[in-house]
Amino acid sequence: MRRPARSALVGVILLATMLPGCRRAPGPATSAVTTRTPAIEITSSAVPLASVEVTSYRGKRLTPISGLYENSIKGPQRIERASYRLVVDGLVAKPLSLGYDEVLALRPAFAKVVTLDCVEGWSVTFLWEGVRVKDLIERAGGATAGAKVVVFHAHDGYTSSLPLDYVTNRDILLAYRENGVPLTAQWGWPLQLVAEDKWGYKWVKWIERVEVSSDAAYRGYWESRGYSNSGDLDKPEYGP
Repeated sequence: MRRPARSALVGVILLATMLPGCRRAPGPATSAVTTRTPAIEITSSAVPLASVEVTSYRGKRLTPISGLYENSIKGPQRIERASYRLVVDGLVAKPLSLGYDEVLALRPAFAKVVTLDCVEGWSVTFLWEGVRVKDLIERAGGATAGAKVVVFHAHDGYTSSLPLDYVTNRDILLAYRENGVPLTAQWGWPLQLVAEDKWGYKWVKWIERVEVSSDAAYRGYWESRGYSNSGDLDKPEYGP
């Protein structure tokens, strides 16, 4: 059974080139920093990038991927790359559907070092790489009148929501890499929500739909079972 999970933003880096635990984990928002240095240096060695896990980034020690617990409700989801589609719909001007490779090709791409904190008492700090949710919404023509929240739908039926303002102002990512390597099915492939400064149950994995909604009272899987709808780290995990 997937148990609810906590994230502290450490940094935001706009990538000039492109080279999941609890579902979903205090500090002020940090503006993006533009850089022309790739997030991960490519050395002269012939080791394929996808096989190399980064252990630290800009002086910040990262948690090994093996330190992330797998406690999903229905177990790791196996999704076919060829048939996968990421749908962005709801209160947007032009609903969008993208294949996995199309998501990887989107620019700009971003990286953040963020800590995921689980209500079970453990945490992991990873370098997450992916695309901003607000950029996906803009590609779908932008949010339309009445939009208040974004609902994230997982392949296994799990859902959680976040305020549209939070998603936009905090440059929230849908990640496809962690610590420099692609996500695996066990850890949320193809896309994991990086819900910084939120408890881990907000960090939706295996995302296949991003729905912009007017329903500010929407409650996802754990929220409908008594967990806080805000998921803020500085508040109790139970409650409104």
